[in-house]
Amino acid sequence: MSTDIISIVALLSIVIWSAVSREIVKSSKKNDKKKKGQKIITLMSAGTLLTLILTISLYQNVQS
Repeated sequence: MSTDIISIVALLSIVIWSAVSREIVKSSKKNDKKKKGQKIITLMSAGTLLTLILTISLYQNVQS
């Protein structure tokens, strides 16, 4: 993958993981845990996918 795409994926990953941490802090303060839980699961799934893409790309670059 090109470095531009990897940079965009890295920035998206940072934004998503920041949103996850904010939602976790918010969900501990409020009672609407079911809706927040679904949002946290969605964000964590997206963050995990982007992190996996970055890890595979890094591994491929190290092997080259």
